[in-house]
Amino acid sequence: MNWFPVPLGGIQANCYILHREDRSCLIVDPGEEGKKLIRILTEKKLVPTAIILTHAHFDHIGAVDDIRDHYKIPVYVHKAEAKWLGDPSLNGSELFPVQSIRVREADHLFEKEGQFEIGGFQFTLFETPGHSPGGVSFYFSDKGLVVAGDSLFMGSIGRTDLPGGNEKVLLKSIHSKLLTLPEDTIVLPGHGPATTIGDEMDSNPFLNGFGM
Repeated sequence: MNWFPVPLGGIQANCYILHREDRSCLIVDPGEEGKKLIRILTEKKLVPTAIILTHAHFDHIGAVDDIRDHYKIPVYVHKAEAKWLGDPSLNGSELFPVQSIRVREADHLFEKEGQFEIGGFQFTLFETPGHSPGGVSFYFSDKGLVVAGDSLFMGSIGRTDLPGGNEKVLLKSIHSKLLTLPEDTIVLPGHGPATTIGDEMDSNPFLNGFGM
């Protein structure tokens, strides 16, 4: 399995394309610019099998319906944010000077942590709330990478001042779920460049001095 990021929209949220040798791919967080994303997938001759969402803030879901309808594929989101897709007051789009985002209901809900196989891709789902109540991270142990959404960034952590955010909960999520992964695990964040668990343990100022 290989991967590449596609920053989308005015906020440049990272959409990730995880793909295999047979050209099948998973799409994580298609936040905006559906036509651009479809063009990239077509140029690379990739065939999407599903959309999985780390959380349901507007900048991570804006192109969900465009991609879902074009490829006729299912959408997965955590049950805690099932209603957020179609509600601009919950997904945050009414709080910013952007178009109100309303996405149809997800086809499937993540209801608990554990091992999943979707579209031929195997991963472990960790519940990592705090940035939002239904935030999750996708850990691909065979490739040594975790798609962390807006929980952990290079040198920072997700904001917690939006509806449902909680800094204490987020820090607990990071320390109990993400920082327990091998230090060489690559972290794919919802914004900005990739990092590693070890680098964030060593230098992330938001994580220093946190007591469990």
